[in-house]
Amino acid sequence: TMRITQRISKCKECFTMDKKVLIISSSPRKGGNSETLAAAFAKGAREAGNQVETVYLREKQVGLCKGCLACLKLGHCVSGQLKTMLDRANPLFDTDYAFTKAYLLATAAENAPETFAGTEKAVQGWVDCFPRCALAGTVFAGGVNGVGEIAGHIALEQAYQMGKEV
Repeated sequence: TMRITQRISKCKECFTMDKKVLIISSSPRKGGNSETLAAAFAKGAREAGNQVETVYLREKQVGLCKGCLACLKLGHCVSGQLKTMLDRANPLFDTDYAFTKAYLLATAAENAPETFAGTEKAVQGWVDCFPRCALAGTVFAGGVNGVGEIAGHIALEQAYQMGKEV
């Protein structure tokens, strides 16, 4: 038993499994503040040994949900930015989905706490639909509007650290 314990303590890294992290960027602006915040999170997650993929919704054609519910039968949408994409996740409700944690990173020109509260509540409502998933962390960068205004904002470090802890 002593030999096994020593071997385990010497090889802790052998037991760390990298995770697959999917970042969905809903920013319409390439290189904008939201995208910069997501990049800080991605950097932290990569440095922690995780596999990171970023999907930019501005590069996709995501139309509004028509409410036809064909997705429930077919497993994919037949009709056509973040809320719309979340609405399109309806087919996942009854599946063996693999995600267990969700993180919300947001930026806004306004800095008031209630600015973020509505977004957080909406995302929490979506997460609540998935019993094995939890909203594991949030970062809000308020008071940033123009591209690059997020530079030096404390939220960048918060997102980076949160990414490292995924």
